[in-house]
Amino acid sequence: MKRKFLTTPYMLWMLIFTIIPLILVFYFSFFESGPDGIKFTTEYIERVFEPIYLKVIFRSFALAVISTIFCLVLGYPMAMILASRELKRRDFLIVLFVVPMWMNFLARTYAWMTLLENNGIINQILMALSLPTISILYTDKAVILGMVYNFLPFMVLPIYSVLSKIDRSIIEAAEDLGANPLRTFFKVIFPLSLPGVLSGIIMVFMPAVTTFVISRLLGGGQYMLIGNLIEQQFLTTGDWGFGSSLSLILMLILLLTMGIMSKTDKDREGGRFF
Repeated sequence: MKRKFLTTPYMLWMLIFTIIPLILVFYFSFFESGPDGIKFTTEYIERVFEPIYLKVIFRSFALAVISTIFCLVLGYPMAMILASRELKRRDFLIVLFVVPMWMNFLARTYAWMTLLENNGIINQILMALSLPTISILYTDKAVILGMVYNFLPFMVLPIYSVLSKIDRSIIEAAEDLGANPLRTFFKVIFPLSLPGVLSGIIMVFMPAVTTFVISRLLGGGQYMLIGNLIEQQFLTTGDWGFGSSLSLILMLILLLTMGIMSKTDKDREGGRFF
């Protein structure tokens, strides 16, 4: 590119909204102001590894992993259906799948509160059918359900994008060589769709592990996740040093996770598991 000045707006955007905030997070994590001026400290980082906070981090990652698994199990078949060449009105179904994402995230989560409450629509239907009612609001189950509902499109769309581009002749060749549908899926289709699967896992796992709205509303504040803890430090407690340390550790863990996952398909071409 000879006209490098065209990249100036993007470089400014990265500087103001990415690089400077990261520098500030690092600064507040390791430096504090006192009567004697600014001094280096590891107190905030050490607090992150206290048992009470490690428990919050573990719970956050556990719920995020469970939600990601559910999204993959539900999303992969849906992506295969959308990618099917025999499917009519494919574009219409894709639009229906994407439309909820156009709604406000908070409104969608509040809608699930209305559905899951004791006198909500779901329990009213169950009572009308003389079936036992459910009571999962303000539990881990409700938080997982909210995550799966909100983040499922992020799993389906990348997988669909990859599946729709797979050369049909490769699948036909596998069938001609005697592979049954199950063997064709595990030996041909799934390995080739691995880049979409990895992208979907990352796009679901990252917002799931950092969410705080879903856990606050559907968990009723009883199940604090790391996102809630970070929000609390900045907006309620005012402990920016500890909040920055939590954010820094979370970023490092996510980067490590992404790095490990990217090794499973280094060239982003699919065709192998490791």
